[in-house]
Amino acid sequence: MKNKLISLRLIIMNFLEFAVWGAYLTSMGSFLGKAGLGSQIWLFFATQGFVSIFMPALVGIIADKWIPAQKTLSLCHLIAGAAMVATGLYAMNNVVLTDGAYVTASNFSFGTFYALYTISVAFFMPTIAIANSVAYANLESAGKDPVVAFPPIRVFGTIGFIVTMLFVNFMRDPQEIQYQHSYYQFITSGTLSIVLFAYALTLPGVPIEKNSSKSFMEQTGLKAFSLFKKKEMAIFFIFSMLLGAALQITNGYANTFISSFANNPEYASTWGANNANALISISQMSETLCILLIPFFMKRFGIKVVMLISMFAWVFRFGLFGAGNPGAGVWMFILSCLVYGVAFDFFNISGSLYVNKMTTENIRSSAQGLFMLMTNGLGASIGTWVAGKVVNHYVYNAANPDWSVAWYVFAGYAFVVGILFLILFRDPDKHKSEAVA
Repeated sequence: MKNKLISLRLIIMNFLEFAVWGAYLTSMGSFLGKAGLGSQIWLFFATQGFVSIFMPALVGIIADKWIPAQKTLSLCHLIAGAAMVATGLYAMNNVVLTDGAYVTASNFSFGTFYALYTISVAFFMPTIAIANSVAYANLESAGKDPVVAFPPIRVFGTIGFIVTMLFVNFMRDPQEIQYQHSYYQFITSGTLSIVLFAYALTLPGVPIEKNSSKSFMEQTGLKAFSLFKKKEMAIFFIFSMLLGAALQITNGYANTFISSFANNPEYASTWGANNANALISISQMSETLCILLIPFFMKRFGIKVVMLISMFAWVFRFGLFGAGNPGAGVWMFILSCLVYGVAFDFFNISGSLYVNKMTTENIRSSAQGLFMLMTNGLGASIGTWVAGKVVNHYVYNAANPDWSVAWYVFAGYAFVVGILFLILFRDPDKHKSEAVA
């Protein structure tokens, strides 16, 4: 009974962890666009990547050496939740509704709004890894193998993400504005984070290693940079960064793009134009299902082919957005969302497996951290910055906004990365290599 109970408790933790993120990640761009901050969307998503470069490592050291992981998780969510609620409340008091659209008031301070948001994401991003640590430790204490027991638990995180995506899509604020276009999405996220702050305190304790023999280089993951000495690994990590640049583009702009069709009389009454977040949630549903396909594809085709499939899936992800519309072309949007599961999972999970295969135990954890840094840190930060330049040029600063061109630029970028990867990356299944120490 105790073993079953811990699984249920970890399911609730994972559900809440990703529900916090799902409340705003795919819809924040829509609110920013409607509040006249469309040209700054890239900055908010790049900030998530920037803080991911150093905050997870710093908070991880705290959880390992000083504060038990479940209490670190709780503390981070308290700070992140309070700051996110404050972000929403600041917008509520300084962004006014005029003729059905939000407009920043004269006393609105972008610096204050951005600072509150930055504090929130700086303390939220490390919780993804800390939540995993809490889960692993509790499963091991219960005598369960995390490799077998954790994936079914983690799936509920994606379910939580989907649930809050749909919640902010269909809920409306007192002014009859959908949460996905409103500052209420931030308040929803912050409230859930505070709930998880309280819930995490009830989880079983995770022991700390006060006398850890790990060096500073090992604890911070800096030792993994020695992998760049090996050409094969250096090429892989460089491509991890290049493809990581694509990860946050649709999170930042898909909702804004699809919702913009509501301003076109031809598509104003279509379901997709008015329910962008619900339409985008198909992406997360696909992601959940595609995880199950990876073992078959890995065994049948090998890791290089699987990663290539992911790279060219990004071409279709972006290209279908450029060609589709929420009317007769809505099937292209749906297909783009279905392709997302392949694009996201096949690279992230197969890439993690490749890192695990090519490194020895003494550097494996650091190498996984480096993989995350290159994709969700440097890659995502640089990618959203460049994507912002592209979207601002073709949409927000253009006399005749054209989203399609922007999506085709992104598709072209993914295609070039895929071709270069095909040429430069050696298939480890055909060229046997020893694990890197």
